[in-house]
Amino acid sequence: MLCAAEIIKKESGKSASYKPDCLVLSYPTQGHLNPVLQFSKRLQHKGVKVTLATTLFMYKTIHRASTISSSIALETISDGYDEGGIAQVETIQAYLERFRKVGSETLIELVEKLNCSGFPVGCIVYDSFLPWALDVAKKFGIVGAVFFTQSCAVDSILYHVHKGLLKLPLTGSQVSLPGLTPLEPQDMPSFISDLDSYPAFFEMVVQGQFATVDKADWVLCNTFYELEEEVAELLGKLWSLRTIGPTIPSMYLDKQLEDDKDYGFSIFKPNIDACMKWLNDRAKGSVVYVSFGSMADLEAEQMEELAWGLKASDKYFLWVVRASEQAKLPEKFVQETSQKGLVVSWCPQLEVLANESMGCFVTHCGWNSTLEALSLGVPMVAVPQWTDQSTNAKYIMDVWKMGLKPEADNEKGIVRREAIENCIREILEGERGKAIKNNAGKWKRLAKEAMVEGGSSDKNIDEFVASLVISKTCP
Repeated sequence: MLCAAEIIKKESGKSASYKPDCLVLSYPTQGHLNPVLQFSKRLQHKGVKVTLATTLFMYKTIHRASTISSSIALETISDGYDEGGIAQVETIQAYLERFRKVGSETLIELVEKLNCSGFPVGCIVYDSFLPWALDVAKKFGIVGAVFFTQSCAVDSILYHVHKGLLKLPLTGSQVSLPGLTPLEPQDMPSFISDLDSYPAFFEMVVQGQFATVDKADWVLCNTFYELEEEVAELLGKLWSLRTIGPTIPSMYLDKQLEDDKDYGFSIFKPNIDACMKWLNDRAKGSVVYVSFGSMADLEAEQMEELAWGLKASDKYFLWVVRASEQAKLPEKFVQETSQKGLVVSWCPQLEVLANESMGCFVTHCGWNSTLEALSLGVPMVAVPQWTDQSTNAKYIMDVWKMGLKPEADNEKGIVRREAIENCIREILEGERGKAIKNNAGKWKRLAKEAMVEGGSSDKNIDEFVASLVISKTCP
């Protein structure tokens, strides 16, 4: 069987119409937009013309990195709230209902526009949070590929709940599912362990994103086979699943895409120069990087415990505290730790994690951050907050063995300063830290091998692209 590039070259020599064109649709958050952008770059590298679409409000909000390829066109649809996005609505449920209606209508208009422009859409790759996009693909008789931004392990848990194979509320002290490590209730995604926590998100994440997955032509997952081999095999028996990650810029992994170093989009303006200058003055492996992403809001008490845990560790630290969160910092903390720490409102996370000074990463374990740390070989201190983060943290510590998860207190669920300090010291100084660092290095190597030419993810992307060409050449 010819690889994707060979098929495209062969068929495009006959007629330009054989070259596949993809419309890639993202849910409007930074954590969803950047993975599909990275996947779009991979498709483009293999000869596919890509149009990336998100909501108009998100389009107006994001900062664009200078190295985003101009050949990936950016287009918009509407979620019904073009002036303020989700911030305009009173409930998540109201937002999702309007997004489905208005999003479907404007996505149809976008496909029609692209078809009339001389670049007819042959496939819609859509975020799993937007399952209605498959209906649009079927309306036009084109390929529909769902893109999951969560791990295969989390996808399997949520699918079992969706199908009624895992009964809620959870009972017992352990959950056993095929292909997964044994999980305690607190290791499950927060929507599962606490059913009353976020009912609208439960509807979207558990019910919505799996509503049409069995009808999708392809199921693409942002992970790599070697990381989740057993569960990926099992899900592959249910769907046309292919692992296509980790979706981080090529220059950090396989270097197939020349100069592909920037992640792409940010809803905050990063303080690049100050961060990198400070890191470059630190010794190799000496810095603790702390970031809880673009959405997590830590309780003031948790912020305080984290702050004093960092101070007590007596290590250099770079802490990302969004402007909206900085009032939660203890009074005079920044001044008192200025010899050891740097607090910034945002920074380029990949560049930070790739810096030689990086010793460990204290994080909520969102999937993108987890994949970045895995891909760059950075040990983690896992302090999960919600959604899939508890499951990711379980795998980080007990399955992939490349980090530690400090215990939270039973009363308030707060991770105390002593636990944070101990984990940091153990990773940077302790005997256990040596094994963690070795495992982190192993996953870095395997992530790179998955994305190099002929690696597991690279071959899966080739197969996906080749199928698009074949589908367009069939009478």
